[in-house]
Amino acid sequence: MSKRKAKEDSGANGECISQVQKMLRERFCHRYAAGKLFGVEHQYRHLLDLLKRTTVHGESNSALIIGPRGSGKTALLNRVLKELKEMKQVRGNLLEVRLNGLLQTNDKVALKEITRQLNLENVVGDKVFGSFAENLVFLLEALRKGDRSSSCPVLFILDEFDLFVHHKNQTLLYNLFDVSQSAQTPVTVIGLTCRQDVLELLEKRVKSRFSHRQIYLMNSFDFKQYIMIFKKQLALPAEFPDESFAQKWNTNVQHLSEDKIVQDVLRNLFHYTKDLRSLHLLLMLALSNVTVHHPLITASDLQEASKQYRTDSRANIVHGLSVLEICLMIAMKHLNDVHEGEPFNFQMVYNEFQKFIQRKAHCMYNFEKPVVMKAFEHLIQLELVRPIERPNIRAQREYLLMKLLLDNTQIMDALQVYPNCPVDVKQWAASSLSWL
Repeated sequence: MSKRKAKEDSGANGECISQVQKMLRERFCHRYAAGKLFGVEHQYRHLLDLLKRTTVHGESNSALIIGPRGSGKTALLNRVLKELKEMKQVRGNLLEVRLNGLLQTNDKVALKEITRQLNLENVVGDKVFGSFAENLVFLLEALRKGDRSSSCPVLFILDEFDLFVHHKNQTLLYNLFDVSQSAQTPVTVIGLTCRQDVLELLEKRVKSRFSHRQIYLMNSFDFKQYIMIFKKQLALPAEFPDESFAQKWNTNVQHLSEDKIVQDVLRNLFHYTKDLRSLHLLLMLALSNVTVHHPLITASDLQEASKQYRTDSRANIVHGLSVLEICLMIAMKHLNDVHEGEPFNFQMVYNEFQKFIQRKAHCMYNFEKPVVMKAFEHLIQLELVRPIERPNIRAQREYLLMKLLLDNTQIMDALQVYPNCPVDVKQWAASSLSWL
């Protein structure tokens, strides 16, 4: 009897765990935003008011949302649109067209995408248009019904807005801003970009048609608020099916937020980047360790997730290098320290390596110069070293100026875990770094 009960409990617990993982993974992957947005209430109200005037009153408008990557530009816009669509006056009365500067690389491709998203392929058919403007006006005319107030509003969202600036004559931007100023179909153009100087890139005729509304997003929250965000992102909602498990989970999250180890992990990430996507990735890695036998996230899970997240791909390449290649990298570091980051060439690295060999002849084999050159070329192939300028046919390979793409810490960390690294090589690395 007790065995059957235990089995049923584990089954119920397993179901709880799978529900937790599904719910939190959807949250971390931005399927939907959890709780309120952090520190952008003013920008949220501004954007909501702007789009409400378009969707409810039929006004045309344009605006730019500017902020660094990961500051929540898309999340803010999606949240505003979600609230708009829940209003009775707006429901089913707003057409969205989403364009991305990375995908729609010219105006022809952008126009095809606009036609597809507005479901107007059949209306356009085989018609031939004289200009881009004529084609766009035709598309918007096809959407009109009655007067301006009863026409269906169209929202154009231009992601990576700064890339559309480089299209020929900025035709797409000119026509979209022009339509948003004329008394035709209500149109709002929202651009998302991480370039603060984007207005300087616009042509005069385009700039004159833009409303100059700019909404700035900066991650201005401090570490205390960051801890609150951490708690809200991990917390289970009150409507979670198993109340007792949700209570246990939320209590554990509260204890984690007060744990010194967890706070150190979060502080490191906070100082590295305030991008909430980085926090989501960290939590996703920690969440993957949750199982029936390990139902709650622990401080060690977050510590391990932090190590995985901060794994240095270049430093990992160093683990697979030969001892000769490691010695060449240490010689380059030594040169960097002495010459304060000035570029070097193979001959300088080889001379530095020879000095080491002369001092430690008993523990290192003296390789011939062509062999050392081959090892040096391998480092260039692995992109641990790169030429400062394009190689010239006439220039000798030994004298091409190079730059090392690893810093002191990366080399020392890689040496600590390098298998069977000679002690003399480690000592040489430490002595070269002490010159700083």
